[in-house]
Amino acid sequence: MKTEHWGLVPYQEAWMRQKRLFEALVDARQSSFPYENRLIFCEHPHVYTLGKHGKDSNLLLDEARLRQIGAELFRIDRGGDITYHGPGQLVCYPILNLEDYHLGLKDYICLLEEAVIRVCASYGVEAGRVKGATGVWLDVGMPQERKICAIGVRSSRFVTMHGLALNVNTDLRYFSYIHPCGFTDKGVTSLSRELGRPLAMEEVAARLESAVRMLLHVSP
Repeated sequence: MKTEHWGLVPYQEAWMRQKRLFEALVDARQSSFPYENRLIFCEHPHVYTLGKHGKDSNLLLDEARLRQIGAELFRIDRGGDITYHGPGQLVCYPILNLEDYHLGLKDYICLLEEAVIRVCASYGVEAGRVKGATGVWLDVGMPQERKICAIGVRSSRFVTMHGLALNVNTDLRYFSYIHPCGFTDKGVTSLSRELGRPLAMEEVAARLESAVRMLLHVSP
């Protein structure tokens, strides 16, 4: 498994790069050619992405207001509804052949959630799952239940793209312009808000990579 760090990259550029790698892996798998599985880490400038089954009504801004706040909107081919990406948010795009790890799609999503739960725990933040709501949450079952990580993936012929977005030092104001993941009654948070201090993105990425590799039984 190869790890790549793309830094701060415009969403459209990252999406196109992802698709090329995804399609190359699908083709290689079908043709029995050599290939590499990848873990890609990056951040994006302010952007909203709407999944293929998402509702336009969950974006609370018109195009003029989007421009005013310096954000873009993309309708994309992952599952899930609308979410936000921006500086200070750690995005991980695994491009994997799930058959190499003996995983189905549901188990793979649970694995991503578990990796984030372990990263949060490493900082003393207790996180978990909400039934029927993909992602990672804090204070599960409580009135103050809030989301710290969104997950949305695409899978074709057992090959994955898209992935997870963990709020680390994220400007959470940008979530107020949407119904995150379609929810109107749940909050969002970040590691920095929970800990009361900013974190080094490189450190969080290293912990997340370690957790994913451990759960996939892949050596560093």
